[in-house]
Amino acid sequence: MNKEIRDLVIVGAGPSALAAAVYTTREDVDTVLYEKAAIGGLAAVTDMVDNYPGFPEGIEGMTLAGQLQKQAERFGAQIEFGDVSSIRIEGDIKIVVVDGEDVRAKTVLIATGSEYNKLGIPGEAEYYGRGVHYCATCDGAFYRDKRLVVVGGGNSAVQEAMFLTRFASHIDLLVRSRIKASEVLIRDLEKFTQNGKITVHVQTTTDEIVAIDGKVRSVKATEAGKPIDIDIDGVFVFVGLKPNTQFLLGSGVEVDEVGLIKTNMKLETNISGVFASGDVRSGATMQIASAVGEGATAALSIREYIDERK
Repeated sequence: MNKEIRDLVIVGAGPSALAAAVYTTREDVDTVLYEKAAIGGLAAVTDMVDNYPGFPEGIEGMTLAGQLQKQAERFGAQIEFGDVSSIRIEGDIKIVVVDGEDVRAKTVLIATGSEYNKLGIPGEAEYYGRGVHYCATCDGAFYRDKRLVVVGGGNSAVQEAMFLTRFASHIDLLVRSRIKASEVLIRDLEKFTQNGKITVHVQTTTDEIVAIDGKVRSVKATEAGKPIDIDIDGVFVFVGLKPNTQFLLGSGVEVDEVGLIKTNMKLETNISGVFASGDVRSGATMQIASAVGEGATAALSIREYIDERK
């Protein structure tokens, strides 16, 4: 067993994790990050990030992720690929199990983010970021004067559909059963249906996203048992988020009703020395800019925690 004790283990290597690593390594906090998928997280697979401060022309998600990685590594962050399966506490030491091996640390930052719930239909994965989207504030501006389909019937779907009317000429809202948003949002939605900006289709399943010459052109759906085709330029899916916190089962880290990690103002969890930041944290805004800010905040709290115990 490796008896080395790291100052900090960061689980994940998305924007929040990488920003934290920039801050911790600059202050000589020994830092290692473990990522099981893509460095940069969801940002890395976003076609264009148009709302990150400092890039007036926007920046490709992969480019932004790569620059964050280079910056963290320049200051000494160690980034490794590895699947974290559990965390346990032994006194003041945190044991992070990576690919079956124990990694010991004084502190842990959980920055594993969330995954968008998927429809699992043909065309969805193939055209992700190229006509299929999961973030209206990120990608809505690409669809000025275009027709869109929004899938979902909860608060997020209704809110984002109304937001997208700032850009789109018309939106078809496809709802599998019925609108489940709050009464306030339902009343707001009625204003958009009355002025013709949004058409609501209840009892409607989304069956296939169809592209022609690599561009999304229509959606096949079933409304009240009858097949329909809707000509559109893009699809936005809002059927919930799934936080990447399954590995915390049995760890004692407290999560909310949907599995997001609860923290205090210092971004520390209910377990001393275990922190969380970014999209995996309860109360997060699910934006790259705020995830980066939370990473910096967590890093400063981690340094303070370590300094107090020297």
